[in-house]
Amino acid sequence: MKVTFLEGQIMKALSGFYYVYCEGKTYQCRARGNFRKRGLTPLVGDHVVFQADNLKEGYVLDLLPRKNALVRPPIANVDLALLVFSAVEPDFSANLADRFLVAIELEDVEPVICISKMDLADDARKAEIAEYQAIYEEAGYQVLLTNTEIDKKAVLDVIAGKIAVIAGQSGVGKSTLLNALNPNLDIETGVISFVLGRGKHTTRHVELMTIGDGFIADTPGFSSIEMDELTTENLQFCFPEIDRRRGECKFRGCVHENEPKCAVKTAVENGEIAAFRYKHYIQILTEVKNKKERY
Repeated sequence: MKVTFLEGQIMKALSGFYYVYCEGKTYQCRARGNFRKRGLTPLVGDHVVFQADNLKEGYVLDLLPRKNALVRPPIANVDLALLVFSAVEPDFSANLADRFLVAIELEDVEPVICISKMDLADDARKAEIAEYQAIYEEAGYQVLLTNTEIDKKAVLDVIAGKIAVIAGQSGVGKSTLLNALNPNLDIETGVISFVLGRGKHTTRHVELMTIGDGFIADTPGFSSIEMDELTTENLQFCFPEIDRRRGECKFRGCVHENEPKCAVKTAVENGEIAAFRYKHYIQILTEVKNKKERY
């Protein structure tokens, strides 16, 4: 009997089963082969070679090359991270935003900043958010401002044709956003908790949900910046406006802290790099150095 090998993409992983989407159908599969020997684990988002005689009894045989793989959430081939912050309740925190951005930049995933609850902000807060928007856009990020009654089109356009993950602290409106984008999801507000730092997560599996013409991962999100991967050298790549100027510094290997004739510090003094962004860069740089010394 001729064995047919198919190619598909893992859409969900649950209890040892992988749900592989191929040409309009989803196949329930188990992993077969020497994945463990090779130190590999199939992840949601993986493009795979599989074999299936029916929709319920398939086997994942091999993984096709990945462009990236995140540890938390465990997902592969991520195109975009939608980072959700709220204008108010809780108030927007640039420090938290910059830490999320570093975590995403480190994984070589495109971040998009989404600031929600703009309709609940007073005029002073709206003006403040507008300033932040201008600074982040100047740095090179896309920034979306959304109301409680969400303008879905802007978000759907960003996600179209891509695999996205969503992250943000509790209470910023992630579930409200997902329900607005796809009412069929009916996610209980507050159930999906993506927290930077400590926090309880109620979502027990990773799944790609259809959102318009793209997918968003329903996951416990990013629990921490992987400081083990951060170095004094690669941190500057996680701040685009710093990365763009590093070649202009007098000394090769400049980390833009105490070195003379540093183009980055000059740009901060001239107002070309936002002072708060540089401050957060130095804070994280100090943490990386302290961690290195500790170990």
